[in-house]
Amino acid sequence: QLQLVESGGGSVLPGGSLRLSCVASGTPPERYDISWIRQAPGEERERVSCLSSSGGSRFFADGVKGRFAISRDVAKNTVYLQMNSLKAEDTAVYCCLVVSGQGYWGQGTQVTVSS
Repeated sequence: QLQLVESGGGSVLPGGSLRLSCVASGTPPERYDISWIRQAPGEERERVSCLSSSGGSRFFADGVKGRFAISRDVAKNTVYLQMNSLKAEDTAVYCCLVVSGQGYWGQGTQVTVSS
């Protein structure tokens, strides 16, 4: 079993930054891609970013390109989402997702961008 725990959310002013963390524990697959998914109230889920197991491939949604970065600390089983130049439309619950036979979700962390 794989457990994912996100942290790092909070409330920031527009233009601010946050770094989200997703820690994997339990029995993670040997190799796994990991995604950050967000969902705002009344909106569909959106894949914000994805990092391949090798770290060689990254995906970013159009709305966050140039502002968000994704990275992994293999030794800590942690994936980070660095979010800069935050906008009100980035407000959402952010979850990490690993798909390995089944989908594993964290509980999510709230990000609120508001003046």
